[in-house]
Amino acid sequence: MKTTLEIPDPLFRKAKSTAAERGQTLKEFVTDALKEKLRTRRDARSAQPRWMAGFGRLRALRAETARVQKRIDEAFEVIDLEDRE
Repeated sequence: MKTTLEIPDPLFRKAKSTAAERGQTLKEFVTDALKEKLRTRRDARSAQPRWMAGFGRLRALRAETARVQKRIDEAFEVIDLEDRE
């Protein structure tokens, strides 16, 4: 399909020179760039939000967190006599 796009001159020159350096036509370069951009957006929508990326690194602490939570639960399980009334 043919279409017309308005691209700022500096961006057009950069795209054309980068395509030439890679031995591609401008059409091939733009097609590849669009495919990559669309693939990245599709993957990003199905993946977790970027801010959650660091949480996967805390998996090693899950056992420790569970152990601490168990101790807390045990401590609060005991009801003081004054609280029973």
